[in-house]
Amino acid sequence: MRWGGATGVGSMPGGDARETAKTVTGTFEGAAGAERGMPYLAELPARGPGADMIGRTAGMLVELYARVEPSGWRLGDRPGRDTRRAASWLGEDLDALEEFTQGYEGPLKVQAVGPWTLAAALELRNGEAALSDPGACRDLAGSLTEGLRGHLAEVKRRVPGADLVLQLDEPSLTAVLRGQIRTASQYRTHRAVDRQLVESALRDVLAVHDGPALVHSCAPDVPFALLRRAGADAVSFDFSLLTERDDEVLGEAVEAGTKLFAGVVAGTDGPLSDPAGSVMGVRTLWRRLGLNPGSLAESVTITPSCGLAGASPAYARAALAHCVRAARSLADNPE
Repeated sequence: MRWGGATGVGSMPGGDARETAKTVTGTFEGAAGAERGMPYLAELPARGPGADMIGRTAGMLVELYARVEPSGWRLGDRPGRDTRRAASWLGEDLDALEEFTQGYEGPLKVQAVGPWTLAAALELRNGEAALSDPGACRDLAGSLTEGLRGHLAEVKRRVPGADLVLQLDEPSLTAVLRGQIRTASQYRTHRAVDRQLVESALRDVLAVHDGPALVHSCAPDVPFALLRRAGADAVSFDFSLLTERDDEVLGEAVEAGTKLFAGVVAGTDGPLSDPAGSVMGVRTLWRRLGLNPGSLAESVTITPSCGLAGASPAYARAALAHCVRAARSLADNPE
């Protein structure tokens, strides 16, 4: 399957589902050739609780329910208005996506928060993160897996020509692995979770989808090797946070067939460079790793550095279009 040369990360500004779906599908469906883009089911967190990435994914959980407390999302005994609101926002976004993908055939990306960022964000009844309880982490991963199964089936029903791509958002993953998630008191941190346990849970959740899957993290020190072992076909990251320490593991990942979703376009308003300039660092990395320039367009998808929720609508549209042009530059001039 062709992944597409460019796509977005997930979130978009504003609260108009139809206008957002029109932008996301129009920008990427209009691209052609090797740099063809990949539309996605966008998130609009500005609408409020339940439209944010944690709330949306909490609303997908099976037999686990969450509500909004002053401190954040907390697991409870039964569905309430916050769960219903999350389902309503998601339904609105799916309706809009379906409207603008009539007859579409090709890759289509859907995002959900991964099990470890979810465990770090959702509170138990005592106010501590679910991360503090290994049993709660297992239950959460299992519930998420079942919820994603239903969600993917619903998207496929609405867009039957789509080749679905599953993205798990794990911005807190490195902090979970390093024991940097703070307790409710803010005075201590939760202990680091064993890497094998982290890898196993990710593998189980990724396995719910029989198509391609990727993990996104816009935090520093993305654990590329762990994600590859867990079954991620691609890794999405903020390119500006890479260091030469990542070279060896990146080279191994690419040679093993892992796709890189390189976030090279700023996620908040600012001047956009020329498309060739945006991907200059990607070309430099390829030369440094000694990889075949001819493989660049197949191995790299161009994205914003992170979600676009903090951008203006005009900049978000421009940034996505810029990703498509940058991908075209990479395909036309890999060296």
